[in-house]
Amino acid sequence: MTSLTSTIRHKAAEAFLALFPDSGITPEDITINETKPEFTGDYTIVLFPFIKKLRQSPEALGEQLGQRLVAGDPLFTAYEVIKGFLNLTVQDSYFIGFVKDHYKDAGFGKHAPKDAAIMVEYSSPNTNKPLHFGHLRNNFLGWSVSEILKENGYRVIKANLVNDRGIHICKSMIAWMRYANGTTPESTGIKGDHLVGDYYVKFNDAYKAEIAELTAQGKTQEEAEKEAPIMQEAQELLRKWEAGDPEVYSLWKKMNGWVYEGFDITYKALGLDFDKYYYESDTYLLGKHLVEEGLQKGILFKKENGSVWIDLTEDGLDEKLLLRADGTSVYMTQDMGTAQLKYNDYHTQKSIYVIADEQNYHMQVLRLIMQKLGEPCADGIYHLSYGMVELPSGRMKSREGTVVDADDMIAEMISLAKAQTESAGKTEGFTDEELEALYKTIGLGALKFYLLRVEPRKKMIFNPAESIDLHGFTATFIQYAHARICSILKKNEGWEDRITALDISNQPLATLEKAILLHLEQYPQIVAQAADEYNPSVLCNYAFKLAQSFNSFFDKHSIIRAENDNIKTVRLLLASMTASILKRTMGMLGIQVPERM
Repeated sequence: MTSLTSTIRHKAAEAFLALFPDSGITPEDITINETKPEFTGDYTIVLFPFIKKLRQSPEALGEQLGQRLVAGDPLFTAYEVIKGFLNLTVQDSYFIGFVKDHYKDAGFGKHAPKDAAIMVEYSSPNTNKPLHFGHLRNNFLGWSVSEILKENGYRVIKANLVNDRGIHICKSMIAWMRYANGTTPESTGIKGDHLVGDYYVKFNDAYKAEIAELTAQGKTQEEAEKEAPIMQEAQELLRKWEAGDPEVYSLWKKMNGWVYEGFDITYKALGLDFDKYYYESDTYLLGKHLVEEGLQKGILFKKENGSVWIDLTEDGLDEKLLLRADGTSVYMTQDMGTAQLKYNDYHTQKSIYVIADEQNYHMQVLRLIMQKLGEPCADGIYHLSYGMVELPSGRMKSREGTVVDADDMIAEMISLAKAQTESAGKTEGFTDEELEALYKTIGLGALKFYLLRVEPRKKMIFNPAESIDLHGFTATFIQYAHARICSILKKNEGWEDRITALDISNQPLATLEKAILLHLEQYPQIVAQAADEYNPSVLCNYAFKLAQSFNSFFDKHSIIRAENDNIKTVRLLLASMTASILKRTMGMLGIQVPERM
């Protein structure tokens, strides 16, 4: 459906041309805002851009335009000119008709299918440790952006590039070989990714001890770091892996298998899914043929030692290594090959990389290199950069064992939800199973919403207690509003039978009722905005304001004791559509909304 703001924009353009035939004003020239609450009206036309061109004062222009719109169109009932702004009041019957037509419309806000595929790559974990708290913003962003794009009609491929090779994996393997005595997840009862992560920390502890011992013997810090036996063992293990040593490869595969089983449990607990997995062990050599092509075309160059580079100084960057002197690839080489592979697999219009802002430079260089090589995937490479998340205690470091694991954070949030629900005395009438499901819904909802409510590029600090505040800018607040509406609707079973008799012609709306309807009518534009910006925080803000608006209305106006059946039916329509839109909006954030709390 056409949005109300679009309709007003077109009607205003027609009125401009009728008043000023040579003005050439089009709908795209007109800015429409929601009228500020301190003024009378629903939507505001900004007049300043036309004053000089039309040689009119703001007041005179506003009066002429307002009179023409109100006199010539039943959509508008009144206008008010405030300096350079024309505030228009929309007919109440329009909003009542809108909610009557769309309160059960599952297609409202959905955009028509587009002939375009978008890949969203997120998570991208290392197989030497479990998913930790720092991964959560990445995972929630990637999953939510994917769902938002689907709602906007795109075919979306959720991809996960697993970093399953390299020196970091070998560190966990060496520590396990040294200290584990053959222990497994089954023999210890420890989740596989946690078990492997424990040995990554053990490696670092042993490495530090060996460095200290060597420096005490007179070695420099740099010498000690290179000569520490455990590091040399890890490097030798990596060489054997790259040479295809069967014994090393078998251990690598076994330990990675433990980690994948652990990842799957965590992903399932968080409600995350993927359509395609890529593995670094399969892709790390793919970029070499692109390097050869670049050399043949003269886009890349070799230095005297045989290493291959690209010169990006004319682009304001620097020279970038793409192949070492010994012929081995670097991360950039791998990413070049993977970018080409992803495009060849799906012919995506856009490939979105959800990666922390620490990699801004790397992603800029990747896109530039692929453009210079003339690869069709180049222009579609988009870096969804996000700021790092810290806890009040500061930044986390996995190799030092100071990281909060994602599994532990999940458990903590569920525990907080349980404590809050029990302290509020909200457990009556629930079975034990229902309560456990409710605690999980509240706890995970609080976690996801808090990490998504901030614009992605901004850094943030996560406060668990604040994230679950029933009265704050939280999922809990929105979930409670939804449960409140569900309770109202349940107490009024059969109310939909009265809709056919609803008279919308002379039904006035209260100010707070219209405020909710303005929010509901804007839902398709909000969904489109969130997709255009790749920004789930747009939905967080929208859902919170809609819930706030409903609560303000409900605190002042009774539904059950409404003045007459007509008003009661309108209010129930409004409540029903609010619950539906809250559920759909939160669903795109990966958050469930309960019917009881």
